[in-house]
Amino acid sequence: MERTYLMIKPDAVQRGLVGDIISRFEKKGFKLVAMKFIRLTQEMAEKHYGEHADKPFFAGLVQYITSGPVVAMAWEGNDVVAVSREMMGATHPAKAAPGTIRGTYAVDIGRNVIHGSDSVASAEKELAIYFEEAEFVQWDRTVESWIVE
Repeated sequence: MERTYLMIKPDAVQRGLVGDIISRFEKKGFKLVAMKFIRLTQEMAEKHYGEHADKPFFAGLVQYITSGPVVAMAWEGNDVVAVSREMMGATHPAKAAPGTIRGTYAVDIGRNVIHGSDSVASAEKELAIYFEEAEFVQWDRTVESWIVE
């Protein structure tokens, strides 16, 4: 079973969109296995966005992501990384398809409501920033056979 990291960003938390966003992944059939409501430290933010350290928007990105609480989550499911990315929509909300999370809720690229890992390798790296192995909850969903063949 594949696992991914999703983060509801400060703008979505401030706008009261947490429940709506989580609901989309539950309704899709993915299983939530870890979640934290946290405020990122400077160190966490710099580690998370490290691949952008040499880009001009890095400082602003770190400042924004540490400006308020986020919801850090681990989800499991078949092809959860790719499907979650599709559900989120394009990074730039103006290019996000209607009905996607960003297409529905976001207007500005700097306030695009959600982050999701872009590969299984990225998911592993990002999950390790936010969760220790003992924090992942393994549980059986009684409807699993109605979701996955």
